[in-house]
Amino acid sequence: MGAAREALAHAAPDLNRIPPGRRALYLASGDLTQVGYAFLYPAMAESTSGKFEQIDSERLNEATLARVNPFFLLESIANNLFSFASAYLSFMGTNTSVASLSPCGAHALELAARSIQDGHADIAMAIACGSWINEVPLLEMSGLGLLSRCRQGVASFRPLDRRRDGFIPGEGAAALVLESAENARERGAPIYASLRGFGNATTVSETDSWSVPERVSEQSMRAAIEEAGCDLSDLAFWCPHGSGTVKGDRSELHSIMAVTSPHSEPPRVSALKAYTAHLGAASDLAEIIFCTQALTQHLVPGTLNFQDADAEFARLVIAAHHQRTDKRLFLSTSYGLLGQSSSVVVRVP
Repeated sequence: MGAAREALAHAAPDLNRIPPGRRALYLASGDLTQVGYAFLYPAMAESTSGKFEQIDSERLNEATLARVNPFFLLESIANNLFSFASAYLSFMGTNTSVASLSPCGAHALELAARSIQDGHADIAMAIACGSWINEVPLLEMSGLGLLSRCRQGVASFRPLDRRRDGFIPGEGAAALVLESAENARERGAPIYASLRGFGNATTVSETDSWSVPERVSEQSMRAAIEEAGCDLSDLAFWCPHGSGTVKGDRSELHSIMAVTSPHSEPPRVSALKAYTAHLGAASDLAEIIFCTQALTQHLVPGTLNFQDADAEFARLVIAAHHQRTDKRLFLSTSYGLLGQSSSVVVRVP
């Protein structure tokens, strides 16, 4: 809610002139704080005397009444935050709650943009949140080999670097307020960026269903660029998902190389998750905000903790420091387990 209120404060719309039914809301929830049902543990322990294979149903029911928060159901459902945000903000037009990991934050953004584009709403908000810091998600992600060993502390999270070994998880939220350019100009609102094109795709690995496909983001990148109607040379930089995993980063960089030409200007690539930790769905929106802020200042943001790329990606320009640019477009990509990917091309005035 803090992110949503901050976004509204920056946009400063006159909501008194917009009926609640013309306010669209799309929320992406990657909140895993209740995964594992840890809140049930006291009742389970009491009803089994520590022997969990011997559950006494009657004792469990009695213990649950006394030992479990009665609001556990509301705290566990994925659309709880969406329902609260809708009621609190009176955004009651076209809407949905997307519950997944990355790239559902990007999906929420596209849904919000389409609601404006198709005339279903006068204003729309996309919110994304993620929390990966409680024990069960940490255990699961560690078991999948996704987490960094953190042998050098926070400097261990080094997206795109040849020494990468996974990511550091975090929690956070981000929000964006959208309206048509005409409405924004008419009321004199600051226009931070315009969304030019979206692309979504699912690419399945041909060898192992859990492995990252060889070029996980290629199709969504091509689709976003096609809808944006821009040339590759117009892009100031590419912002990949950049989770810092060996296979994931390699797949994304292969995607960029497949989309671009070896005879064209070398593409600049910036990965931003090391600045915030991996926020799941929230990273999708947060990184678009960071990229927008950077490009507004004519900067290509540096990739934190980066030193050296794999030799096969020598054609790509990846740097730890910020670089100057006069271009006004960037492409941001997110992907998730099992090959989902989403890309968006954004233009800064």
